[in-house]
Amino acid sequence: QLNRVTVRNRYPLPRIDDLFNQLKGSKVFSKIDLRSGYHQLRVREEDVPKTAFRTRYGHYEFLVMPFGLTNALAAFMDLMNRVFRCYLDRLVIVFIDDILVYCNSQKAHMKHLEIVLKTLRRRQIYAKFSKCQFWLDKVSFLGHMISAEGIYVDPQKIEAVLNWPRPTSVTKIRSFLGLVRYY
Repeated sequence: QLNRVTVRNRYPLPRIDDLFNQLKGSKVFSKIDLRSGYHQLRVREEDVPKTAFRTRYGHYEFLVMPFGLTNALAAFMDLMNRVFRCYLDRLVIVFIDDILVYCNSQKAHMKHLEIVLKTLRRRQIYAKFSKCQFWLDKVSFLGHMISAEGIYVDPQKIEAVLNWPRPTSVTKIRSFLGLVRYY
């Protein structure tokens, strides 16, 4: 019911090709995957009652942004852009809950990684360490492989397209076309 009365925030996601244009000359990469992205975004105290719901077991209110709330994606992306504003287009790419730290040298990369990790700690935004990768010369990010040699579609994604089952309905055709159009 809350989603029906919420004014939609049309916060634009960055264009992936614009993000990748920043990577020219980069040779060292680290990928940070945030843990439960939306759940790290606290709901403003005055808005907590708006998230209330009741079950036969009691009355509940969300203290953090629940997945599925109309503006959750926009609010989280806005938060991440504000957190990393002074580092965007220089040493970090942020796309929702995926962070890519990039650089053209090992020495500078250490400083950049330290900046990003300290920023996350200071803002109490937590990563899922098991999904993070550091000091890479080639990285899979947003469905693409990125290295000093260039950017190309991740071979696993090509395999997924080649092995896609034959669509049997208009809905399945649209789903397939959406996937193919992305790459």
